[in-house]
Amino acid sequence: MNKIPVGVLGATGMVGQRYIYLLKDHPWFEVTYVAASPRSAGKKYKDAVESRWLIGSDIPSGVADLMVEDASNIEAALGKCKFVFSALEMGKDEIKALEAGYAAKNIPVVSNASANRWTDDVPMLIPEINPDHVSVIAEQKKHHGWDKGFVAVKPNCSLQSYMAPIFALTQKGYPIKRMIVTTMQATSGAGYPGVPSFDMIDNIVPYIGGEEEKTETEVLKILGKVEGGKIVNAQGPLVSAHCNRVPVIDGHTACVSLEFDLPDDKKPSLEQIEKIWTEFSAYPQEAKLPSAPEHAIVVRHEENRPQPRRDRENGKGMAVTIGRLRKCRVFDIRFVALSHNTKRGAAMGGILNAELLKAKGFFDNL
Repeated sequence: MNKIPVGVLGATGMVGQRYIYLLKDHPWFEVTYVAASPRSAGKKYKDAVESRWLIGSDIPSGVADLMVEDASNIEAALGKCKFVFSALEMGKDEIKALEAGYAAKNIPVVSNASANRWTDDVPMLIPEINPDHVSVIAEQKKHHGWDKGFVAVKPNCSLQSYMAPIFALTQKGYPIKRMIVTTMQATSGAGYPGVPSFDMIDNIVPYIGGEEEKTETEVLKILGKVEGGKIVNAQGPLVSAHCNRVPVIDGHTACVSLEFDLPDDKKPSLEQIEKIWTEFSAYPQEAKLPSAPEHAIVVRHEENRPQPRRDRENGKGMAVTIGRLRKCRVFDIRFVALSHNTKRGAAMGGILNAELLKAKGFFDNL
């Protein structure tokens, strides 16, 4: 099949570089356009990232000699790509306006940015959980008067490790009333150069700006329903979060305690919970989307797992790994979950969103 030509906005940044690397052999998409800030514009991509290529492998040959354009010059993208991945690092209002500008020019935007996460006709997608939310795109286009363009986003990386497990339980008839989540988040989540080494070596930072709010609230939109062309948030679960930056390069870990919204005699056993997680499969697995893990949730039984260095690459870095499932003395159960923040939580999660959109026909007439 002919590959769809795609662009990457914010291509020189950490997430943008991850997009470039992960797309190098993609069966459906091919990077043909790169854009970044004005200081990188006019340079070949390999020259723009020469001293700060962070992925640990050579720059893909098909992208190395592409000329970097100014991301704010939307006209430069016309005819060079069919849609763009947005890894922009700007103010939220600037990002929102620029992404809308691309959509208005018939270039769909698959975004990692948070600017449009709370726009009620913009789907915030985890394809295993809410693929039906793409239906709001029709209303989004109508609202803006857009023809082929639209915006779709992915959620914050801090909640990726526990969203699939709690959705799997809810889907099987075990709704969750409330949760306490303590995240231990990798330094790569802060971008590059990120947190100063003096702050991270031999240290834990118990505050990450905006993370607790995102962790507590984005879950409600992801679990919400489409009504009248808009996404209506779910009423629960109630989440209380503690978000910490820890000296790990990649892999966000979450310690979760939760209470089911059920009478005691209706709550699942640990064996039932593990069975639900182990058997969980959803649209990306059924449709065999290229970036989807074969098993979205991996359960381990060792008393000291999951661990970032040992488990973050499970399922190509796209699986959630769970361990230490046990009873909770305050709520009902507790467990530890891990996801790869720069793959599932960032670029590869964005690529999976694009694969979902393609499979649903949203790129057919570009």
